[in-house]
Order: sequence, then structure tokens, then C-alpha cells
Amino acid sequence: MDDSIGQAIDPAAEKERDKPKALSNPKVRRALILAGLVVLIAAGIWYYRHETYGKYQQSTDNAYIAADSVVVAPKVAGYIDRVLVTENQPVKEGDALAQLDVRDYRAQSNQVTAQIAATLAGADTIRAQQREQDAAINQARAQLAAATAQAALAGEQVSRYRPLAASGAEPREKLDQLQAQAREAQAQVAAARAGLLAAQRRQGTLGEQIQQAVSQASAARAQLEAARLNLSATTLRSSITGRIGDLTVRAGQYVQPGQRLMSVVPTDRIYVTANFKETQLGLIRRGQPVALEIDALPELEIEGRVESIAPGTGAEFSILPPQNATGNFTKIVQRVPVRISIQATPEVQRLLVPGMSVVATVDTRGAKGELDALRTRGR
Repeated sequence: MDDSIGQAIDPAAEKERDKPKALSNPKVRRALILAGLVVLIAAGIWYYRHETYGKYQQSTDNAYIAADSVVVAPKVAGYIDRVLVTENQPVKEGDALAQLDVRDYRAQSNQVTAQIAATLAGADTIRAQQREQDAAINQARAQLAAATAQAALAGEQVSRYRPLAASGAEPREKLDQLQAQAREAQAQVAAARAGLLAAQRRQGTLGEQIQQAVSQASAARAQLEAARLNLSATTLRSSITGRIGDLTVRAGQYVQPGQRLMSVVPTDRIYVTANFKETQLGLIRRGQPVALEIDALPELEIEGRVESIAPGTGAEFSILPPQNATGNFTKIVQRVPVRISIQATPEVQRLLVPGMSVVATVDTRGAKGELDALRTRGR
């Protein structure tokens, strides 16, 4: 029975053995060798490209278009008289955006102007008094001169009559009368001198009053300048060229200084903020080329350039920066903002607005030898 089974199996096994092997076919062997060569060449090309290009490409999708928007806020309080722009409207630097009610500030300006006029008029009045006082001083000087001459004459008469009265040629009463007149003349001299001094001091007082009036006028001019500035501040103007966004103000609304009314977005000065991981920053340098892919513009690659790197991670500039020295610590890879300038045509830039998502890829090959040099120096 075993012989019969062996005789039944042998023909099939013999047939399997006689079947040609696939690897024995020269065409198959050549195809496999060719495929292996293609795989090796492809792997070599990939490895070469990775070592010379790929590993130096640092990419992140945590990036977005940004712009240094300007918040428009009033400097003075008041009611909005007119809103001169609409949402999304293009504006140029210096264009009027809104107008506050000017009546109160114009009245303040007119009041200060009248105050300056009154102060200057008071100063002119004091100057007129000074001229009058000059005449009074001259009059006091003349009176002093007259009193001095009269006192000198009275003294000479006393000197002349004293010997005569002593010899009995003239009566004693006459000498006493002359001496009394001399004393009266001296008193008049003293009174005239005091009058002259008072007039001169009055002149000094008037001069100080003029200085005070001039100082008051200067202070009033400063108040007038402030009032005029407040008056001009009732017209809100754009400080940059851009487009209006976040317009929240309405006519008739009462606004306070510093209250946000709208924003002006400089659409011609946009850039990209890319938040790279700290592990990607080793070779990123200022001036390196960047490839930008905008989600809103698929299949369109825009050129850019690294403009600057933030001096700290995003967490460091948050409202509540992390305090890693307290509590439990969990290490998290931090991200550092990198500012990238956009080098696109005006036609493309008009399609970009702040907030759009971006994929940024930095070509860091320009700094590929720096880390090796640093490692060599550190040994």
C-alpha cells in the first residue's frame, strides 16, 4: 500500500520539481536588480536631499498674517457729531474719521482769548500809570529841590542874625523866628525826600504789577494753546494709510478720552508672525528666505524673509507668565514668535488681510555651519 501511495505522489512532486523557478528567469532577475537599483538610487537621492536641504527647512503652521493696526480713540470727551467713514473704507493719512461737538471747546477758546485781551489791557493801564508816576517823581524831585533851597536860605539867615543878636544889634526874638523857619524848612526837605522815595517805590510796584500781568498773559496763552489743541482734537484724523475696521462709534454717542472707536489697518504694511518651536530656532537667522503658503490662496507660494526674532517666548509676554519654580513642573516645548516680511506683488498683497492662516518654511542653510562651530569652540 505504501508503494501505491508513493507511486501516486511521485508524479506530482516530479512535476513540481520540473517547474522552472522564477529567479531562474533572466528577465525576472534583471527586473529585480533594476528595482533594487531604483530603490537604492531613490534612497540615496532622498538621503542626499535630506542632508543638504530637507533637514534645514524649518516649517510651522502656527503662523498668521498680522499688521500694526492703529486704534482710533478721542483725546477729549464729547458727543459725536458726525461719523465720516464707513466699515472697511480705505483712508489716507490725515483723513478725517469722526467729528465731535465743538461748541464747548470753541467757547473755552473764546473765553481764554478774552482773558488774554483783558490781561493785556490791564498791563497797558499799568504802563499808563507808570508814565503818570514818572511825572509824579519829577514833581517830587522839584519839590525836594525847592525845599532844599529854602532850607539853605533859612540856615544862612540864622547864621547871619546869630552874631547880631549876640551883640544886641538885633532883637533875640528875630533870631528865634529865623531858627524856627530854618527847622520848618528842614522838615519840608525831609517830607519832600520821603515823597520822592514813595513815588519811586510806587514806580517799582507798578513795574512788578506789569510783570505779573505779563505772566498772567503768558499763562493765559498757554491755556489758549491747550484750548486750541482740544478744539482741534474734536476732529479725529487717521495717523496712517489703511482701511477702517472694528467701527463701533455712532453719531450722537458720548465718548470718553481713550475710548476705542475704530481701528485703521495698514494693509500695505502687513507681515507674518510665525511661532516656531524652540527646538527649531537653532539655525533661524535674520535675513533668511521663507516660503509662505496662505490657506486662503492655495497652490500659491509667496516669498518672505526673516525680519526679526522675538526676545522671549510667547509665554514670557503673557499676562500671567509661568512660574516654573513653584508647584509641579511639566516641561512643555515653548514657541518663539518670528516676524517675517512679505515680498509679494501689490496685486497679491491686496488679497491678504491680518488674521489669515499661513504655513511658513524657513530655509536655514545659510547658518548650517554655526552650530558645529559653536560645539567645536565649547570643547
